[in-house]
Amino acid sequence: VQLQASGGGLVQAGGSPRLSCAASGRTFSSYDMGWFRQAPGKEREWVASITSGGSTNHADSVKGRFAISRDNAKSTLYLQMNSLKPEDTAVYYCRRYALNRDRDYWGQGTLVTVSS
Repeated sequence: VQLQASGGGLVQAGGSPRLSCAASGRTFSSYDMGWFRQAPGKEREWVASITSGGSTNHADSVKGRFAISRDNAKSTLYLQMNSLKPEDTAVYYCRRYALNRDRDYWGQGTLVTVSS
């Protein structure tokens, strides 16, 4: 399984980039997926999750600004980021949660830098 995250870069505060995470394999739709981030000098933290059925949850710090979604036909996970703040600067990772005997997998991360 490979998870390829993309869409990061240097963004001005208030910007609205969209991150993508392309997954290999043919059973993407069966798995819950999530986005995490790790800011410089801080621990990795959960940002948002989406179940196989499409139910979503977002961390309080991004609720109302970020939106997680998925396109099962394209085996791709998204994170729409709006109203970015400098404190959103981090490496963003996608995660495929474990299911049955399959372990969880992480993407390689994509850096989002928000300039003020």
